[in-house]
Order: sequence, then C-alpha cells, then structure tokens
Amino acid sequence: MQRVIVLVGIALALLGLGWILWGPKGKVGLDPAQGARFALGDPNAPVVVVDFSNYLCPHCQNHVLNVLPQLKAEYIDTGKVRYLFRDFPFPGQANVIRASEAAACAADQGRYYEYHEVLFRAASSWGNLQGSVLDRYLVDLAGQMGLDENTFAQCLSSNKHREGVLADQKLASDLGLTGTPTFFIAGEKHTGFLPYEEWKTLLDKALAEKK
Repeated sequence: MQRVIVLVGIALALLGLGWILWGPKGKVGLDPAQGARFALGDPNAPVVVVDFSNYLCPHCQNHVLNVLPQLKAEYIDTGKVRYLFRDFPFPGQANVIRASEAAACAADQGRYYEYHEVLFRAASSWGNLQGSVLDRYLVDLAGQMGLDENTFAQCLSSNKHREGVLADQKLASDLGLTGTPTFFIAGEKHTGFLPYEEWKTLLDKALAEKK
C-alpha cells in the first residue's frame, strides 16, 4: 500500500511537471489583474503587483515569509503599491485547491492575508493530507487564528469559493505561466523567487516612471 501511495505521488508530480513544461504558451491581451479577489494596499496606488502563487511551492513560501513582510512595510502600507493575490494550483493538486478555498473562507471573515501566511508556515503539516482529514485541519487552523470555526466549516463545505480558485488557475494557464511564484510588477512578468533587493530596484524604477 505504501508503495502504491508513493507511485501515485510520483505520477501526480510528473503530471504537474509536464503541464508546466509543455502546457499552454499564453494568449495575447490578457490582464493578470482582472478579476483578482484578494488584495493589500491602496486601490489607487501607482504601481500594481500581481502574485500567482502555490501553497506547496517552497519558493512561494520563501517569498511570503521573508520578502512580502518587507514589501508590505515599505511599499504596500505606505500607499505606493497595490498587491494582488492569485491562486495557481497545478493539475493533480486537489489539496492546494482546497487550501486556496480555505484562504477565501478566511477572507470572508476579514483574515485572508493572515491565513494565507499561516498556510505557508504549516505547509509541511497539511501538504500530504486529503479529503475530510484536510478539511478538519484547515478548520482547526482557522480556529487557532480566532476565526469562527462553524462559519468557516460551513463556507468550506459549501465549495462556494472553488469557482474563483479554478478561474485563477485557468487565467494562469491562459497567460502561459510556467512556474510559481510568477509576479507581474507594473505589467512586467518575473518568474521565480526575487530577493528583496531586486524587488526594491524594480519597484523604485516603476514608481519613478509613474511620476
């Protein structure tokens, strides 16, 4: 049984890799910001960043835990940048889709950003869970943050946010994105982890061009 589980895991990983390497190459004229459901910062900020992320991506985790807090303090909270979050689950990642739904349920209680961050911190704990066991973990996580567990559980079981997650996934595919994280910084695409110093250079340049 253990060998079967391992083989299934390998097959799903290969499926996701194949989709990344040989998937759609992108349609022309799409706006990566259009329809974004979650955001930080002033809606009128001069520079917009769009973040396509995956909750089981180590580079995304590194960004969220070590870079985004600095961006938030220096650029987002100061009104310079509007930061948009988008979900990018790969094929076969039902648990990532579920985690993304859970983050949306946290947003219903005004705690998207905090839950988003906690999902990355706890990725090693829930990354191998599925089905009702995963749902129970996601609800418990919400309770630990002080969210109303009953409301959260009802939201999650309703699947009401799945359409939004899948819409983000389709947009990522239509844009021809090949990996996570992928950022659109003032409309310019950057794939992969960027250290804070590089972010600062790119954002300062974009802000200067807006003046």
